[in-house]
Parts: sequence; structure tokens; C-alpha cells
Amino acid sequence: MQAFLEYVVKGLVQHPDAVKVTPVAGEAMTVYELRVHPGDVGKVIGRQGMTINAIRSLLLAGSARQGLRCSLEVIEETAR
Repeated sequence: MQAFLEYVVKGLVQHPDAVKVTPVAGEAMTVYELRVHPGDVGKVIGRQGMTINAIRSLLLAGSARQGLRCSLEVIEETAR
């Protein structure tokens, strides 16, 4: 699922080299933390969250087919 998320997000952003997906395994669910360049956060989220919700839906469907439970969090990092 991590490779799938990286592929989808890298196709959306201006700085694909800054995309980082980190899995955090919990007891019943894996949470994927998505970090992108600060200028690309808006593109990943989309208008009214439509893009990120579509990515989450794809993740949910793909993980359910594999018998897994996954979720996606966008981690916003401020520019230094």
C-alpha cells in the first residue's frame, strides 16, 4: 500500500522527490503518514478535501481487498 500511495501522490505534486509515506503500525490498523513539500499540501488536499478523500477511498478499498485496515494522515511541516 505504501508504494501505491507514493505513486498516486507523486503524480499530483510539483516536488515528487519530497513525498514521504511512513507506515505506523497499530494494533488493529496501519496509519500512513504522508509528508509533502509545503507548497504541495494544497494540491494533495484539493478543493474542500476532495482529492485527499478520493485517495483515502482508494486506500480503503485496496487495503480491504487484502484484508487490512489502513488510514491516511497528511502531516503538514512548516518551511524553515
